[in-house]
Amino acid sequence: GFMTRHERKIFDDLKSPHLKYWVPFVWFGNLASKARNEGRIRDSVDLQTLMNEMNKFRSWCSLLFGYDWVGIPLVYTQVVTLAVYTFFFACLIGRQFLDTDQGYQGHDLDLYIPIFTLLQFFFYAGWLKV
Repeated sequence: GFMTRHERKIFDDLKSPHLKYWVPFVWFGNLASKARNEGRIRDSVDLQTLMNEMNKFRSWCSLLFGYDWVGIPLVYTQVVTLAVYTFFFACLIGRQFLDTDQGYQGHDLDLYIPIFTLLQFFFYAGWLKV
C-alpha cells in the first residue's frame, strides 16, 4: 500500500546485492526537488528541513540494516549457555531437601526428583535455544 504497482515493478526490477531500503528515499528526494521547482514547496528552508528529517530517517534505517547484517558474536552465546548450565547445577545442589532422618521440624517430605528445578531448566534451555 506504500507504492503504486508501477513503482513496485521498478523497485523489483532494480538489481542490488544488498537491501534496497534506500530507493524510496532517492525517489522522495527527487519528488521534493521537483515540488520545490514547481512551487509546491514555497521556501528552500522548508525543503531543507524536509530533506534533513528524511535523511535522519534514512540513517536510522541504515543503522537498523547494520544491526541485521552483523550477527551476535559467538562468545555471547557461549557465555549465556555456560551461565544457564551453571545456574542449573547450582540449583540442583542448593535446592535439595534436608535429610529426614535428622528429625528437622517441618521437613517430612523428601522428593527424589526436583520437579520445579527441572521445569525451570527446561524453560531456560528452551529460551536459550530460541
